[in-house]
Amino acid sequence: MPTTPPGPPCGGVPVAIDWECVANGINGPHGDRFAARLTLRNASTRPIAPGWQIYFNTCRKVLPETVGAGFRIDHVNGDLFRLRVLDAASWLPGDRFEIGYQARFWAISRTDAPLGFYLVTVGGEVIDLGDPRIAPFTRPEQLRRSPDDVVPTMDAARRFAVNAAVSLLPSDEVGRITPQPLFASFKNETCRIGCDSAVRCEAGLEQEAACLNAFLAGLPPGGSGVAIVLETGFVDAASPAPHEAYLLEIDAANVRLRGTGAHGVFNGVQTLRQLVGSDGSLPQGRVLDAPRFAHRGMMLDVARHFADVETVLRLLDCMALFKLNRFHFHLTDDEGWRLPISSLPELTEVGARRGVSSDGSPCLPPSFGSGARVDASAGSGHYTHAEFIAIIQYAHARHIEVIPEFNMPGHARAAVQAMRVRHERLLADGDIEGANAYRLDDPDDVSVYESVQLWHDNVICIARPSVDRFIETVVAEVVSLFRQAGVPLRAIHTGGDEVPQGAWLGSPLCRARMAEQGWSDVAELRADFVARCRAILARHGLAFAGWDDTALVATGQGVAADPRFAGPGFEVYVWNNATGSGQEDCAWTLANAGYEVVLANASHLYFDLAYAKDPQEPGYYWAGFVDTRSAFVFCPLDLAALPGVDQMGRPLRPAARARLVRLAQPGRVRGLQGQLWGENAHSRARIEYLATPRLLALAERAWSSDPGWHGIADETERARRIALAWNEFANRLGRHALPFLDAALAYGYRLPPPGAMLRDGRLHANTAFPGLVLRYTLDGREPDAGSMRYREPVAVPAGAAAFKIASFDTRGRSSRVVTLPLKDRTDA
Repeated sequence: MPTTPPGPPCGGVPVAIDWECVANGINGPHGDRFAARLTLRNASTRPIAPGWQIYFNTCRKVLPETVGAGFRIDHVNGDLFRLRVLDAASWLPGDRFEIGYQARFWAISRTDAPLGFYLVTVGGEVIDLGDPRIAPFTRPEQLRRSPDDVVPTMDAARRFAVNAAVSLLPSDEVGRITPQPLFASFKNETCRIGCDSAVRCEAGLEQEAACLNAFLAGLPPGGSGVAIVLETGFVDAASPAPHEAYLLEIDAANVRLRGTGAHGVFNGVQTLRQLVGSDGSLPQGRVLDAPRFAHRGMMLDVARHFADVETVLRLLDCMALFKLNRFHFHLTDDEGWRLPISSLPELTEVGARRGVSSDGSPCLPPSFGSGARVDASAGSGHYTHAEFIAIIQYAHARHIEVIPEFNMPGHARAAVQAMRVRHERLLADGDIEGANAYRLDDPDDVSVYESVQLWHDNVICIARPSVDRFIETVVAEVVSLFRQAGVPLRAIHTGGDEVPQGAWLGSPLCRARMAEQGWSDVAELRADFVARCRAILARHGLAFAGWDDTALVATGQGVAADPRFAGPGFEVYVWNNATGSGQEDCAWTLANAGYEVVLANASHLYFDLAYAKDPQEPGYYWAGFVDTRSAFVFCPLDLAALPGVDQMGRPLRPAARARLVRLAQPGRVRGLQGQLWGENAHSRARIEYLATPRLLALAERAWSSDPGWHGIADETERARRIALAWNEFANRLGRHALPFLDAALAYGYRLPPPGAMLRDGRLHANTAFPGLVLRYTLDGREPDAGSMRYREPVAVPAGAAAFKIASFDTRGRSSRVVTLPLKDRTDA
């Protein structure tokens, strides 16, 4: 790929780009190809000389043999592709090229479109072109993946039908605390606290008192007559994390909060904050509470797109508000390495920079639409040591454990490339020993493979002794940073997922290692690597954590638990339960084999997946569509936690579920965790949109008692009970939890677009979360915080152009606007 610096736009105006999905499922009834059209226009004022090339990123692999005559689209690596014209003529101003092509899988949303275009002229000028204008998805062949796809598109009418399952409940039927506590009882009487309330605490609770005082400072005065006491002591509540239990008692003159430990007191403070009105009023009553699971986590991927410190701290605050206690910090991947290692500066000098270098210094290629400019996108960036220490201290103050992840041996291209640059630099200096000291690849490797993200060179050569030295160096530095922070480090996550088939087979170093040990399968080579990683961590007193791939072995009938690593100090995060993967029940398989398991199920807990099948919704959908309800109905210890339909929306056959392994050791399930992968999380706004309100449903399932749905054999009764529980939770979100989040953090959670339809000459609308305010217009203008409030069906006035409606939060922030055209209408 080019290495020349980005220059100014050719002629002052970039190339204009349009893209359209023409049709999905073009290769048969079960089709996994789509046809697309790319239109390029020279929007500048002068010709572009022959020999130009345009690069772009796409998650959908272009099939080169299908590209229209006169053009070539080549796969560079990863999601980077290069377009060339075969004609030697100049590209004249105003001239347009239409390029048809086919690509793997489907394109049913804006997320599937190519992004991050840039032009490289024959003279080496590099010009960022940005993202294309994407044609609307309106036709059936654009909205359905194939004839097999029976998942309905979530348009306004469909959304209205789905939202009809919830209704506004009487206030006394809606809880005020999220996650729902073990026990809560309140009187019809209140007391009042405020900025003048005095907080007394025993020694060791100063941090929790400071948290409460910071909250009280935002209340009006008037609470001087109420004593607030924070203390530790026995709390009679059974839990796998008894130190997190608390008892909150409120009467006319006292607020007494007792926790089994400081963490329990902190949890009680979060509950107290949710109960207090804006005027300081507080219901008198009693809350007894403790968590169902010890591990209640959230993973943030900052490798694919970098998230600044403030974004991370805001997520930690949101987690703390809803009693999540594990922050899985995904710091490295193919597309980025985000933490400096002092003795290996190339890891961030190369691995934390993406684009086309302006000074010739090495960097990673653009990915996920990050563009050519190295310093102008979220593709580049890293935390300084001081920033990293600040993050882990901030989390620790909120009783959140940070579990850093360094992904290997797959998903490791950023590290591999950085160490290759280091090797070349030291080799040029004549330091052969130093050049090889931390090398991660085999230069003679001819293995042919392609990762899920389309990389051909993203796997570490695990037969090199230098790999162990590299891991030891990284681990030692991370241990040192936690020590400097004064924060305990319990575990490091080593990734281990998605090593592509074919890796290591063509590596002379790996073949020699296998021959030396008498191994016939690379699976043995990989298991040896896992054992070495575990030993390195154990020498530092750390537990090993990894994705489920690290603990599974292939069998003729699927996968089985590898018995070698089961037991204390080896934690498995199970993600791949996608229907058809052969691993739908591997969490139960691993738990039954003695592994400590954290549930990270893609089908319910992947918060980077799209909320709905809607072309406007960001996110992938390879494991299905995951809305807030999906996370809420997840039953961690129940086979019903597995999807009831496949990714195309088709019900699973009973026989497919009957063959699944049953969970025999529920005590091995340590908890659950939401995942926010970063491919499409390119900004703070997008991270907060994708994370919440799904994070609140995760907290409900991880903290609150077993709702008991799994004990109901009758499917109709089970569905009825789930619907009742969801209605209460949806009300709790719309009326309490989300307004609380507005006041506490001004967090940018997703506001659900309303459902809407025209029926009998009247406009009907509803919301997924009863209690949210809906506002509308009829004059064609976009609704804002001052627009008419929707309370009941609206008669269509004569001359009305369109019904535009949106959800609003307490700060006046709006959801995506839903529009129903009214001219030439046909009433439903």
